[in-house]
Order: sequence, then C-alpha cells, then structure tokens
Amino acid sequence: MSVGTRTMRAARLVGPREVRVEEAALPEPGPGQVRFRVEGTGVCASNLGNWFGMPWTRYPLGPGESGHEAWGVVDALGPGVRGISEGDRVAAISYDAYAEYDVAGTDAVVKLPAFLGADPFPGEALGCAMNIFARSRIEAGQTVAVVGAGFLGSILIRLASDAGARVLAVSRSRHSLALAARMGASEALSVVDPGGTLERVSALTQGKLCERVIEATGKQQPLDLAAALTGTRGTLVIAGYHQDGPRQVNLQMWNYRGIDVVNAHERDVAVYVRGVEAALDAIASARLDPRPLYTHRYSLEELGAALEATAERPDGFVKALVMP
Repeated sequence: MSVGTRTMRAARLVGPREVRVEEAALPEPGPGQVRFRVEGTGVCASNLGNWFGMPWTRYPLGPGESGHEAWGVVDALGPGVRGISEGDRVAAISYDAYAEYDVAGTDAVVKLPAFLGADPFPGEALGCAMNIFARSRIEAGQTVAVVGAGFLGSILIRLASDAGARVLAVSRSRHSLALAARMGASEALSVVDPGGTLERVSALTQGKLCERVIEATGKQQPLDLAAALTGTRGTLVIAGYHQDGPRQVNLQMWNYRGIDVVNAHERDVAVYVRGVEAALDAIASARLDPRPLYTHRYSLEELGAALEATAERPDGFVKALVMP
C-alpha cells in the first residue's frame, strides 16, 4: 500500500461469517492521536459475537472494526502529540486494527522497549491478563484453580505459579492441559465429568476447595464448575467473556459459602495501559514468556479462518495473530 494514495487495505465484516478485504480511506490522526502501521493484531474471543452475528451486531462493520489487540510502528502524529515520535514501535488500545493502519490517542499507546526485538506483542490481550491477575489477589500458599487453559488461562497459570500459589488447571483439551503443566500448574485436570473434577479437587485440598478460582472460558458449564470449586470465603474471578446470553448461577451456594465474585473486565483506558506496562515488566523479568502461545498466524485476507480457528480451537491452537 502506498501512503500517497491515502487508502489502505482493511478487513470488514459484512454479515455472519462473511468478511471482505476492501480499500478504505487511510485514517488521519486527530489532536492528541497517532497513526501507526499495524504489524499485527491478536484475535480475541470477544470478536466472535460479531463473527457469528449476535443480535446486537449491525452490519457492515466499519473498516478494520473489532480489531483491538494491535501493535505496530507510528507513522504520523496529530496536533499536540508529545513524547511519541514517528518510527516508535508501540502497542495500542485501538478498535479498528484489522487493517493496515489504525489510530489511537496518546493516552492509549505504550512504547515498546528494544528488548522485544521484532517479537509480536498483542498488548491489549496481555494487559487484560495482567489486570485480571491483579484483581484476583493471588498470594503465595493459596490454592488457585484456573478453569479454561487457553491463552488467557495459560498466562494466569504462569503468573499464579510464579506468585507461589498451588495452581490446579482444569480443561477439556489434552493439548491445553499439557500446556498448563508447562506453564507451572501443579495439577492438570481433565473435565470429563464435572462432578468427578469437583471430587478430585476436594481430595487434593482436604475438602477445603480453592481460595481463588478463575473462570476463563465464557461458558455456562465451566462457570458452574468454577463456582463449585470455590471454597468458603473464597473468590470467584470471572475472566471469561460471556457474550451469548444470560447466565444462571447457584446463588444459594454462593450465599452459603460467602463467596466474593469479581468481574475482572476493564473498560478504563488508563487501566488497560497499566496492564500493558505490567506485561512488559513481567516479560523483562522473565516471569512471563508469551511467545509459545502465539500458535497461529494469518494474513488480513485470512481473518475469517482466524476467527473460525478461535471458535473451534483445533488441536494445538492457543492464539491467532492477524498480520497485514
């Protein structure tokens, strides 16, 4: 793409499971904004609502819309920008990054340090994991169950283990359980029968169950299991993105056990940015190496395949990156 033409390639969802790559106007940064050339964008499970055509979706989406885990190189500055220069490599909290270029406010941009080299860095996704970890209040000596061992769950397993917790990973996927063990889980438990899993965790904890349980799937049945694994006065952390309708909960059990419930999603850009900075600190200190989790890469024209893989999670799949 030639910047002189003032256009770019952008993916656009035009209907359920229908994506097109079109020429779109090159975005111009406004006051306090930067434009960046997108090196890549992570694919998030939250993108699947638009992909499947949930009732709230209004087609067509805008060019690049719903891509929000981007990193790239700044190529233009809006009026009043300070502290960021053209050529800086950045992670951005932006929302139209399934495209060759996107814009973001300087309050939503984090400069990437040289030690990353050319490594991918889906900053919003990594920052999300760090923020969930912070809100989980995990401490050494606790028993922590993580239900769902995909990208998000795997990072939380690593961070909780590094914090000195005993981590029980729970998943249906054999590949995910093997990954969880590599990320530091003390036990990797297959969910063949939720009742059997509860019995196993009860046996492992002498009937006390878990001080912290993180649900990282966005599904009803794992949410039910996560709640059941939470011990008296424990904390249930909802990290999964529940987007396919209302949920039912066993409030009698929640009441009886005195469970604290944390909905660990953030919407404040400043909090997102702090999470991204925390992820960089974790990588720099070798507490976290997310690179093995970036298992699948797709071109912009293959966005549909990336979304399908995110939904279906074929064997070996953890995280998809779209690279324009």
